[in-house]
Amino acid sequence: MTQAAAPRAIDFTDLHARQQEFRASLFDAGLLIPSGVDGVYGHGAAFADLTAAVEALVGATVRDVHGGAATVLTFPPVMPREYLDRTDYIASFPQLAAAVSTYTGGDAEHRLLLAGRNAGHDWGGHFHASDVALVPSACHSVYPVLSGQLPRDGAWIDVSGHCFRREPSADPARMQSFRMREIVRVGSDRAAVAHRDTWVARAADLLSDLGLPVRRTPATDPFFGRAGRMLAANQSAENLKTELLVPMYGEDAPGVAVASSNYHRDHFGMHFDITTVDGAPAHSACLGFGIEWIALALLATHGLDRAAWPGSVNAQL
Repeated sequence: MTQAAAPRAIDFTDLHARQQEFRASLFDAGLLIPSGVDGVYGHGAAFADLTAAVEALVGATVRDVHGGAATVLTFPPVMPREYLDRTDYIASFPQLAAAVSTYTGGDAEHRLLLAGRNAGHDWGGHFHASDVALVPSACHSVYPVLSGQLPRDGAWIDVSGHCFRREPSADPARMQSFRMREIVRVGSDRAAVAHRDTWVARAADLLSDLGLPVRRTPATDPFFGRAGRMLAANQSAENLKTELLVPMYGEDAPGVAVASSNYHRDHFGMHFDITTVDGAPAHSACLGFGIEWIALALLATHGLDRAAWPGSVNAQL
């Protein structure tokens, strides 16, 4: 029997060079606008048109599947800070979270702030965390709305919004500020699992129809610390998360997740007192599309000139 070849080691120096080269090409083409902070970009007109087309395609797919059964919601990029506690996000992902800090002092404190700034000191210490935080995932604003007993068929939510995760990187596909479109199912455990499975397949088909060489893979969230490693192991063992990857930087490089599904079990049902008609804590699952990530995958796959893309892809958009 022939021994299998060992997996090829990833050359991270080469990978980072490819990421930076792609980002530079996006800047040069006016698709993304640099801000001076990694992962925070403006959108040129062509990129804005592309992301709008991607989101419209996702929305049309949801309407085709669920018709009027899905409640369409949009939330602002901030939410009550207490949600970070109630969802356990601050316990699991403190490295990604961000509370909004504001100035609460008076004139005397303001003079100290300005004096320190003029001396070259960091003025951020004069600000204090407010009662709002940046939204890490679009679906996190949904569950408080559903508190109480669900209808017999549960709930389908089509939610979109701007999200934030503190992950500065030169990789243009690792944005700190981005948009998500999520299809959320809340109800029985069977309903949530079925939703996850069917929407992973639908999302893979949608992306494949756009000419993207997508592949599915089990995944884990970036839980923090020692307890987080245990949570990640449990998430992997129970197959709770699936990512849809596109090899944006070559077949020999790790794929970029452009969409992902999560089955939360009764986590949000317990934390937000959401119950089914029989009084049991509701289960939930979601399929999230990263709007900018899909747009970047299209540009990496088909080129920066949309007019030169395959006609079938432009027809979809």
